[in-house]
Amino acid sequence: MENTAHALHILVKHKEQADDILAQLKKGAKFQTLAKKYSTCPSKNKGGDLGEFKKGMMVPQFDKAVFTGKVLEPIGPIKTKFGYHIIKVLYRT
Repeated sequence: MENTAHALHILVKHKEQADDILAQLKKGAKFQTLAKKYSTCPSKNKGGDLGEFKKGMMVPQFDKAVFTGKVLEPIGPIKTKFGYHIIKVLYRT
């Protein structure tokens, strides 16, 4: 079972905005570009890059999405206490 993951994310306040961002990604927009433009998380300065983290380090809904979702494909929107996330898992180990 995977114990670590490396992921990017875009955090926004409203589901409608998250849905719009997901649609842009499906049309070929670059994840990092949209993260820098829309995300409310400080990670936006690094294109949404959260780096590598261990299972259990993130809030449960986010953690579940990262460790069960498809790698290299946008996942979301995932609702947490912080807002709505669009996630892209780069790899799991």
